[in-house]
Amino acid sequence: MASAPSPGPRPVLLGIRDAAVEEGSRCSWDTSKAGATPDCVPGITMQYPHCTLCCDPLIHLVQVYCPLEGSPYHRTINVLACLRPECWGRSDSWKVLRSQYRETEEKQGTTSETAEEVSVTTRDWCDEADDWGVAEEPDAPGLSLRLDEPPSTAADAEIAAQATRLEGLNLLEVPVGGGLVTLTPVPSFQPFYIGVVDEDDYTEQTRFAHEEKLLKEYQRREGVDVEQLASSSCEDGGRAETYEKTKVRHGDRTFVKFLKRISRCPQQILRYSWSGLPLFLSSPAVGFQSAVPACRICGSRRVFEFQLMPALINLLKSASSEEVSVEFGTVLIYTCERSCWEPSNQTPREERAFVQGDPDQHFFR
Repeated sequence: MASAPSPGPRPVLLGIRDAAVEEGSRCSWDTSKAGATPDCVPGITMQYPHCTLCCDPLIHLVQVYCPLEGSPYHRTINVLACLRPECWGRSDSWKVLRSQYRETEEKQGTTSETAEEVSVTTRDWCDEADDWGVAEEPDAPGLSLRLDEPPSTAADAEIAAQATRLEGLNLLEVPVGGGLVTLTPVPSFQPFYIGVVDEDDYTEQTRFAHEEKLLKEYQRREGVDVEQLASSSCEDGGRAETYEKTKVRHGDRTFVKFLKRISRCPQQILRYSWSGLPLFLSSPAVGFQSAVPACRICGSRRVFEFQLMPALINLLKSASSEEVSVEFGTVLIYTCERSCWEPSNQTPREERAFVQGDPDQHFFR
């Protein structure tokens, strides 16, 4: 089992929008990005997922490269969502896919069983944050292909070539001699890289004028003192928060705390804190953490890893003439505490997303 988290607050790393992925460029699987399609980890075949509620194909939102310290595996997580408005706020319409890759047999040093027992903590996600891993000559197609019958080596090469040529059309699968492959168009967002900063590097002085205005507007409209109500929010070192008896007219004091916390870095699109505490947008149900389903593969509990923030919504632009969008307040991603994996795995392992709707969506517009 992974070691218990050390006392005290867990570090929080923030993802912010970085440079756009140049047209025609291909990202590698060890790149953190938003938009486009998932980049398959070597040896992994990703059958593009569909919404469990409406059966529509999902759209890719983010890819996060997040290896864990003490683990011999590279590790990438892809988050996808449904485009139908009726599915937006429902957690079952989201998919979280975790893929891992052990680079060389020589570096393994332990069996897969032993590897799963090592202490896993977040590597400094800021390491090599500027190394976006752009692949000038991709080793494998960025599209996800599933063949009814394993093709020959020659067919593999043909599939890779055709997939590369058709990538701009956002086609999931292509019909190629040597294998029966279904052709399916999939919408996508314009891709951009995700840069990383440490939340501790941001102070109250880094607020943007626009966000200051929003906070003041909220304070005036709701008749509350944001500074006073949120002074102790998320600064409790991991201890349980003590809520004052007074209620804001908005009805959810948690929302005020959310606004206060993100005002340090309003442009954050992602918050990463493996086995840390999520920043809730609205008060979670009683017993929320204990109700998070355990890993269905190894039975270990799932822990919070990262969350998507509302600032991401306005940055997601359709990659085609067809307008597409996704709405949410925040999306909490929980993953297996052991990050269980076998070298023989050929498909991603599914983790869990929990969606919180936005009680005041216009504040993030």
